Amino acid sequence: MCDAMRDKLASLLRASVRAQTHTENTDKLNNGAIAPVLVFPDEGGAREGGLVWRGCTANCDAEDGATGTLADGNANSGDKVQLEGSDAAPDDPVHLKRRVGLFSGVALIVGTMIGSGIFVSPSGLLLHTDSVGISFIIWMACGLLSLLGALAYAELGTMNTSSGAEYAYFMDAFGGPSAFLFSWVSTLVLKPSQMAIICLSFAEYAVEPFVSECDPPDLLVKLVAVICIVMILAVNCYSVNLATNVQNIFTAAKLVAIAIIVCGGAYKLILGNTRHLQEPNFASSKATLGNIATAFYTGLWAYDGWNNLNYVTEEIKNPSKNLPMSIIIGIPLVTLCYALVNVSYLTVMSVSEMTDSEAVAVTFGNRLLGPMAWLMPLAVTISTFGSANGTLFVAGRLCFAASRQGHLLDILSYVHVRRFTPAPGLIFHSLIAVAMVLYGTINSLIGFFSFTAWIFYGGAMLALIVMRYTKPHAPRPYKVPIIIPYVVLFVSAYLVVAPIVEEPLWEYLYAGAFIIAGLLFYMPFVKWGYSLPFMDKITVFLQMALEVVPTSTTFEY
Repeated sequence: MCDAMRDKLASLLRASVRAQTHTENTDKLNNGAIAPVLVFPDEGGAREGGLVWRGCTANCDAEDGATGTLADGNANSGDKVQLEGSDAAPDDPVHLKRRVGLFSGVALIVGTMIGSGIFVSPSGLLLHTDSVGISFIIWMACGLLSLLGALAYAELGTMNTSSGAEYAYFMDAFGGPSAFLFSWVSTLVLKPSQMAIICLSFAEYAVEPFVSECDPPDLLVKLVAVICIVMILAVNCYSVNLATNVQNIFTAAKLVAIAIIVCGGAYKLILGNTRHLQEPNFASSKATLGNIATAFYTGLWAYDGWNNLNYVTEEIKNPSKNLPMSIIIGIPLVTLCYALVNVSYLTVMSVSEMTDSEAVAVTFGNRLLGPMAWLMPLAVTISTFGSANGTLFVAGRLCFAASRQGHLLDILSYVHVRRFTPAPGLIFHSLIAVAMVLYGTINSLIGFFSFTAWIFYGGAMLALIVMRYTKPHAPRPYKVPIIIPYVVLFVSAYLVVAPIVEEPLWEYLYAGAFIIAGLLFYMPFVKWGYSLPFMDKITVFLQMALEVVPTSTTFEY
């Protein structure tokens, strides 16, 4: 490695220490009590060419207890290995910090759940069931299922406080292969497709007022969606506090928008506009098992995000209390909002009008708000932007958690030396989301996302059940009745199997094949530890370009 590259990497690592001014470790470093030993790729200390701390010591003595550490698993027998724990290392000069409190936790859940779904999905449920009554039952059932699943996740998240949600739970219950397959599918498909769906919805509503006499051009919609992704990426890379503040503000704004819809619906109900609510049509011929499962997919897409807080557990203040409390407050609030919004829609539109409308909320605003109708597309764009912000916020943490364990490229677990944000993981997800925006449509992405996601939701329920027997004495600050994970597991299996039985499609086979294909990468690159020869140079280059360093390091003194 050339001297210039060494100097650049060394300056990055020194900057990472200077940025952490609130720990005793950093004070000792700045005073010269601890001196780092830098290990470069060609000296055998870094993972895939990354720069790590090898140890300390300048003025350490036996009383200080100073020892050297290695950040990876390639430790010599005489070294003390610092393993990844279940929490962010408090003495690590660069790590994700606990900045998410109860209010921000509720805002993250509510803000990511209430996105485009309630503005796009109502017509989808009616289209699949052709019944107001059945669609309302499905809306409430989706809310109940989300709450039960989230309560089960609360037990998992308080038992294992590592970030990464399902990834961490699969590691505990089933081991590396299943956790890798989840990270493989989630980082390449699930989270980016979720981001792409929301941003496409944002773009459709954003351009709607400017092309009212015709459908907006696909190219324009996709361009606006890409701009949205870039803006959200900039916010999340700049500051964790900025990202959470944006989430809080946009969540409050979308609740105001929902209040406008609900108040408008209440006004129409007072005037006696109830005829569309008086025909539930429970005997609809379209309510087959397969159509109901597909309708559940559409409804559950509107509720998706109920597990997002588990992805950032390492950044939650007092997670054993705030994680379950955020869930108990957030999900019933969303369910209530969805029920009231659907009633409000039906006071203004008939079932056929809702199914024909591609922008239900905008149609509602045009008929009810008159000259203030522009508030609806504005409110929806605010809602979807906030949801996309929360989605990227948690997606970067999944990437961070998986790569920290060696299941993805190591560079994806690095954190910016001054801003303490997982910038590489955020950029990686954004690039894939941009590709999906340019390629797909909302309907195709929702179908693929829902089918694949519920395979892993069911897997998380199975993990909880398994660990009740394999780890009966593990600390569980919050514990759910065992019947809950069994119920959610059964519903998950139904949601995966029923559409395949009702209408077999090649897409389901492709989804299953893609999941299994992850093993072709797991065996050589994770199980056998093979590394491509050029990865060292790429990792070092990206470290310098992005100013990021590993977090799996610590000082002992």
